[in-house]
Amino acid sequence: MSYFKYIFRAISYGVMAGVVALILFPQLRGDEGSFFDLFDPKDSKPAPLSFAQAVKVASPAVVNLYSHEIINSNRVTRRNTISTKLGSGVIMDSQGFIITNYHVIRNAAQIIVLLQSGEDYAAELIGYDVVTDLAVLKVDAVNLPVIPQEPDMEPFVGDVVLAIGNPLNLGQTVTQGIISAVGRSGLSATSHLEFLQMDAAINEGNSGGALINTNGDLVGINSRKVDREELNIQGIFLAVPYKLAHKVMLEIIENGRVVRGWLGISTIEYIQNAKGFLIGDVVVNGPAQLGGLLKGDIVHKINDIEIQSIAQALDIVAETRPGTVLNFAVYRNNKNIVLPITIGTFPI
Repeated sequence: MSYFKYIFRAISYGVMAGVVALILFPQLRGDEGSFFDLFDPKDSKPAPLSFAQAVKVASPAVVNLYSHEIINSNRVTRRNTISTKLGSGVIMDSQGFIITNYHVIRNAAQIIVLLQSGEDYAAELIGYDVVTDLAVLKVDAVNLPVIPQEPDMEPFVGDVVLAIGNPLNLGQTVTQGIISAVGRSGLSATSHLEFLQMDAAINEGNSGGALINTNGDLVGINSRKVDREELNIQGIFLAVPYKLAHKVMLEIIENGRVVRGWLGISTIEYIQNAKGFLIGDVVVNGPAQLGGLLKGDIVHKINDIEIQSIAQALDIVAETRPGTVLNFAVYRNNKNIVLPITIGTFPI
């Protein structure tokens, strides 16, 4: 045993001596990095913050759009003129469906899609939705790059976002900012409250382009900037949330347009104590009036769903197929009554 102890002690002393020698004489370590670099740290710069990978995976699916509108000839020249609008679009699936803003292709006689690869295609208009200012196009092509999408995408205030598009026809451009406000994402969208608000700059030609996060996933469809002549507004730009845009796209592909349910009332007040919304005006011969709803009724449940906000109630109605009967529980004259209402079709 004493012999083995002697051997073990000798090896230990040798290792310790070697470590000390390598620490005192760094040149003995060679050029390769090793464990001993921990004792001799070298100056190094941290990797720069970059969104290049996000742009790399998303940008090929963002296309340039050129919509040509024929302007009728006037009496003097007797010649038609062609007006071209700039815009962007996003390839949503491998079958060639592209989503963009309706105002980009409104009244277009011809729509040209230019890919980042340089290929160009004539696009067919599948349908559009004026309420959300979205339109769906289709090109006859295969193996197109598709924008990354997360079905459960939930944007939050403070998220870093990148806007990709073709501003002023300068070529594909990326701007960066954060989401500064979020709205609802139901089919009842009728105002800017439905949009994402961000400070990633967009200009003419950006409309219809992609708003992505730092992973390259689609967050929204760039729509417009808030612009009022009497005010010098900066840093307020709007995008349609991804979930709403995707829902609208599927409706357009299936029906050629978005079919929304309609109740035929107006309301601007949610009664907190009653947990319901107050009905204002009722459209003559509309679904609400025909079903027995009256001005002054407080709707607190729709099909046993408790109403938490006006927005929620409007979305329930808007996303109901016309012709469907919904049961409205209302407070009227201190009584709780239930009325079956046949939902109508939202007038276009």
